[in-house]
Amino acid sequence: MRTAETTDKRDLVLSIFGLGYVGCVSAACFASRGFSVIGVDVNPEKTDFLRRGLAPVVEERIGELTAEVVNSGQLTVSDDPVDAVKRSDMTIVCVGTPSGAGGGLSTDYLERATEQIGAALAVENRWHTVVYRSTMVPGTCETILIPLLEQTSGKKAGVDFGVCVNPEFLREGTSVRDFLDPPKTVVGETDSRSGDLVMSLYEGLPGPRFQVPVGVAEMTKYVDNSFHALKVGFGNEIGAICAAVGLDSHAVMDIFLADTKLNISPAYLRPGFAFGGSCLPKDVRALTHTARRHDVEVPVLANLLSSNETHLRRAVDLVVASGRRKVGIFGLSFKPGTDDLRESPLVELAERLIGKGFDLQIFDSHVALSRLMGANRAFIDERLPHIGELLTDDVAAVAAHSEVLVIGSKDQAVLDVIEKRSEGKLVIDLVRVPDAETLRDRDDYTGIGW
Repeated sequence: MRTAETTDKRDLVLSIFGLGYVGCVSAACFASRGFSVIGVDVNPEKTDFLRRGLAPVVEERIGELTAEVVNSGQLTVSDDPVDAVKRSDMTIVCVGTPSGAGGGLSTDYLERATEQIGAALAVENRWHTVVYRSTMVPGTCETILIPLLEQTSGKKAGVDFGVCVNPEFLREGTSVRDFLDPPKTVVGETDSRSGDLVMSLYEGLPGPRFQVPVGVAEMTKYVDNSFHALKVGFGNEIGAICAAVGLDSHAVMDIFLADTKLNISPAYLRPGFAFGGSCLPKDVRALTHTARRHDVEVPVLANLLSSNETHLRRAVDLVVASGRRKVGIFGLSFKPGTDDLRESPLVELAERLIGKGFDLQIFDSHVALSRLMGANRAFIDERLPHIGELLTDDVAAVAAHSEVLVIGSKDQAVLDVIEKRSEGKLVIDLVRVPDAETLRDRDDYTGIGW
């Protein structure tokens, strides 16, 4: 029996279920890279096209590539899905996952393909890897597809066969180019043997590679596409405002796009607590006000502050849900390492908890009441008049007082408090402390977005 360790990847035979855009492109591209590929589809017109060396989809380069790999014998088709699985080492599922009623995902095609694969695995005695390339919401593979594979095959995933999720990042119109020059390669694995084997399919292609839990791989495609949609909506709303005030939106966006340090970059994209400060809330309000004055609807921009408010409420709800009354907040300024309290979400959090009757104490090493002047002092006097009683420079005293430790800073003094906390104290992490990955499975730790 061949294994991931001993098999030359070019010896692998792949069966591909579903010959639409993703499946057809994947089949032709894998075949062009030296793999033997068997295409399977319920639509006889698609399989007939491929038998004649014709691509069933219209796409840049796909016509000539398909003709080449069919004529060379690297790509064949089968009308018998069970036989295709039995003649291959790996099955890649590329069937459609259309929207169901209410916008939910329809898994009908996935389940049908999975049952066919399971029937083939039932009569196979060698290792086979099942790879889902179809877009599906997190949990689909582990709660629906793997149990269905096990039920129909009578075998156990990770023991008798492997399962992976391998999302595609192909754009219609440039999908062949995107396959051969991917932005990244993601493999969600249930076992490392299968994950390594699937990753070997892309050996020699550029871009970063990630072998991750199955749910992370499933979520990746949705994050990408939702962000792409957000970018289109954002750009269009900026264009509408610019047009209303007589500006060339492309000239404006040329400047925006030139900033790869903050704008087109990883900046601000790590999940955490709500935004605040002297700029973001004020400027979003001003821009949406300008849009309203010119009768321009900008629902994406208009809902930014509503979204931020919702995230602030999440933190309040986490504290309330704990059922404990003594709370310590570690961090108060809107940005760690500063003493700027203007529109700080941590100040707003403190104010709401006080209003709900919580017994609160606050520590922030960068905020000393005696040094607060001007706008900061006025902000505290107006929004949180009891700050003098709540704010202390004794981090140990706040930790000793509190049943709930709300972490809004990564200062070393705060990290030490988490490490040395007494048993039974709950940590609510708003900043993702360095040990969050190991802490997140504990009952006394909750991350706001992880």
